[in-house]
Amino acid sequence: METCFKTVDEYIKSFPAHTQSLLHLVRSAIKGKVPEAVEGIAYGMPAYKTNGRPLVYFAGHKNHIGFYALPSGKSEFAAELSIYKQGKGSVQFPLDKELPYNLIERMVEFRAKENLAKAKK
Repeated sequence: METCFKTVDEYIKSFPAHTQSLLHLVRSAIKGKVPEAVEGIAYGMPAYKTNGRPLVYFAGHKNHIGFYALPSGKSEFAAELSIYKQGKGSVQFPLDKELPYNLIERMVEFRAKENLAKAKK
């Protein structure tokens, strides 16, 4: 798989159709809740910023979608995320299960509010 993507569209198109549809849903959740977020590629995956600060990242994998809301976003929703495999600042949503779209939206909103509060300091 190519690792030097220039756009999120290019990144998403590099995956099988089913994974693409899930990646599009994650992207829609982010852009729908925080339309002003700046979209780009960082660390080889789709990345979003608000107020000059990282908001969230996501990535497609063979068996899951990785969602990176940084440690604060993950800890805020720890109870709901407890059913998923996790890393320090990440969570894995299996490709063969329904994507928790509403949860992703709420995590994105939480992170956007955090970034705004930090920008006002």
